[in-house]
Amino acid sequence: MSAPTGYTRRQIALHWITLVLVVLQIVFHEGMAGAWETAADTNTYAFSTPVILHFAVGTLILGIALWRLLLRAEHGAPPAPEGEAKPLVLLSKLTHIGLYALMILLPVSGAVAWGMQIEAPAEAHEVMKFLLIALVALHFIGAVYHRFVLKSGVMERMIRPVD
Repeated sequence: MSAPTGYTRRQIALHWITLVLVVLQIVFHEGMAGAWETAADTNTYAFSTPVILHFAVGTLILGIALWRLLLRAEHGAPPAPEGEAKPLVLLSKLTHIGLYALMILLPVSGAVAWGMQIEAPAEAHEVMKFLLIALVALHFIGAVYHRFVLKSGVMERMIRPVD
């Protein structure tokens, strides 16, 4: 299979939907954090609106991440721009691996923490949340760097579909 020149409409849509869902999880995290603290204090892990919403959006992110990986396996991903510095190519690959890993591990660790009422996965969930924020920021900075400094057209691949 030859390397694609860009992403499909579905891949692009799922990318931007994922961003919105991740931002929602971060912005509305306090409701879930409060529910966790209350549950830990009272040993009552009840499903409230913040818990249900956080769980539902997390599950949706997990499903979309898996779907995106399947689409990536089926359609591939465009290669790095020609002449891209090897350290940037490696950083991009590691960032993408990290983003996908966290979009899978965060919902799983959250579900285990809440469902089994275990503190360790909850603590890991918190650490991974900050790692995800850092990787999203790095991903954004990389896209802006490509757009305005390198003028490589990388950002356009996630805006203009190939199909």
